[in-house]
Amino acid sequence: MSSKNWLDQHTLRENVEAFSRITFQPRILVDVSKIDTSTTILGYKISSPIMIAPTGLRKLAHPEGEIAMARAAAACNTIMVVSFMATRTVEEVASSCDAVRFLQLYVFKRRDISAQVVQKAERYGFKAIVLTVDTPRLGRREIDIKNKMVSPKLKNFEGLVSTEISDDKGSNLEALASEILDPSFSWKDIEWLKSITKLPILIKGVLTCEDAIKAMEVGISGIIVSNHGARQLDYVPATISALEESMVVYPGQVVQAVGGRVPVLLDGGVRRGTDVFKALALGAQAVLVGRPVVYGLAAMGEQGVRRVIEMLKDEFEITMALSGCPRVKDISRSHVRTERDRLRSML
Repeated sequence: MSSKNWLDQHTLRENVEAFSRITFQPRILVDVSKIDTSTTILGYKISSPIMIAPTGLRKLAHPEGEIAMARAAAACNTIMVVSFMATRTVEEVASSCDAVRFLQLYVFKRRDISAQVVQKAERYGFKAIVLTVDTPRLGRREIDIKNKMVSPKLKNFEGLVSTEISDDKGSNLEALASEILDPSFSWKDIEWLKSITKLPILIKGVLTCEDAIKAMEVGISGIIVSNHGARQLDYVPATISALEESMVVYPGQVVQAVGGRVPVLLDGGVRRGTDVFKALALGAQAVLVGRPVVYGLAAMGEQGVRRVIEMLKDEFEITMALSGCPRVKDISRSHVRTERDRLRSML
């Protein structure tokens, strides 16, 4: 058996490599003496369009886990999406700092448990719900199975559901997900979620224009183009490739239905500030960064997370200046050239 996360890891590689196939078309002789990297997401002004993605089980990387992440987000004036599978409680994260926080949500078979955590997050000042929709069941994570992965305690569910599930043949996390995740959750159930919270709801896991349109139809407040860090279904498109499909004009006028009404964010494959610029040029309002900030957390705790975000922001600022874009809103589709553009030029 392979020791890889999921089959051949094609999408994991493609998430990063697809960015490298996008080139810049800079504008010259533009006044870039002052560069403003700030932007606004759901009404919250952040220092740059770089947000922290939801990544669970962070105490595996550092003893302070999600608290160190939240403090780094506050120091960098950005938004953190706190994982539903966090190893620190909603209350602990909320009391640690004044960062703008969104809560990622998985819907459990026992809906009352999901509802309790959502409502607790709302009471503790979280500003939005990020509904992860690409996990009706856990993808085959072969390295977790090989290593007999054991999940640390999920603090938000203590007293609500047992997370002490063992699987002698493989991953404890896989067994836990199979036990608690609701594979029946569908579009019609969005109304249930809207009925239990007043917070805006973003959908994370959109890869097609058809689902982007459907999200608009059910009244979603934002879309996150994501393939779950390539940890769910292998051979789906890289997120930067799927992003442009979600933004172009297909039957249904997605560019009008999505781009003009709600934020479209990108999650997956961002490793450089140049990647942030490319995502914005193709229609995203911001990116979410996962693996790089986890590596920073493991290396240096809060300071490591801050350093990763600062490096990405510095690279993004330089890219803006050298591309002739003094403000985020100056970044446009004309500043990049994709494989699709090259193919079109050959017709």
